[in-house]
Amino acid sequence: MCAIVKILIGAILMIASVWWVFQGSGQLIHRSYVNDLITLLNAGIPIAVFVIGLFVLWLELDELRIEKELKIEKKK
Repeated sequence: MCAIVKILIGAILMIASVWWVFQGSGQLIHRSYVNDLITLLNAGIPIAVFVIGLFVLWLELDELRIEKELKIEKKK
């Protein structure tokens, strides 16, 4: 995949995780253990998705930087 596509995917993952936290998930089922599970998922999934998106973004930006440096060295 092209580096720009990976950067966009990482940014989308980060934005989606922040959006999920701010919009909330609502109450679907009124059992306490299910509510506890939903609370844990609402807390854990967005954080994990944000970290994954940040990692992908960081890797691809670093890859672009390295490619640019290699092109400069090849010209020399």
